[in-house]
Amino acid sequence: MSKRHSAKYKIDRRMGENLWGRPKSPVNKREYGPGQHGQRRKGKTSDYGLQLRAKQKLKGYYGDLSEKQFYKIYEEAVRLRGDTSEALIGLLETRLDAVVYRAKFVPTPFAARQFCNHGHVTVNGRKVNVGSYRCKIGDVIEVRQKSKELAIVLESVELAERDTPDYIEVDTAKKVAKLVRVPALADVPYAVKMEPNLVVEYYSR
Repeated sequence: MSKRHSAKYKIDRRMGENLWGRPKSPVNKREYGPGQHGQRRKGKTSDYGLQLRAKQKLKGYYGDLSEKQFYKIYEEAVRLRGDTSEALIGLLETRLDAVVYRAKFVPTPFAARQFCNHGHVTVNGRKVNVGSYRCKIGDVIEVRQKSKELAIVLESVELAERDTPDYIEVDTAKKVAKLVRVPALADVPYAVKMEPNLVVEYYSR
């Protein structure tokens, strides 16, 4: 298990926002950053600072991806035709762990990565244990039969704190999801405002 898993709420406090809209987030009680200097008055943030923050926020949202992983996704987005910021979101949302999270099979992106890595998921009937696997339109993602009764799955599908987006069809009873289309930024149900355009500006410097 990545040590990032136990530090997910530190990301919330560092950003000063409840990234995943979770009721247990410490930001709900303390909107300032961690540490002894967390409550200091903040000055005006530079353009670079805004871009860096946007990158850290988006990277953190998807399970605190490593810089190397995130930059590779950005490079792939640059190669695609059209708006790079929209392509970046599309690539992030079609990762297997992101689809598993959106389908509400698990409660957090961190749990989704671990769930995939432990072999609890199939894609089109074949076991895939890589969270970064790129799902395609029409792919059928299913929780393996022996994993459908796991407590984390049963509890997650009942969560009322978030809904399943319309670019993923989900059969909650069968624990099966289908990627209907690649989403645009406006389609993604982020709990906070994401600014992928600033991420593109950060890497384009």
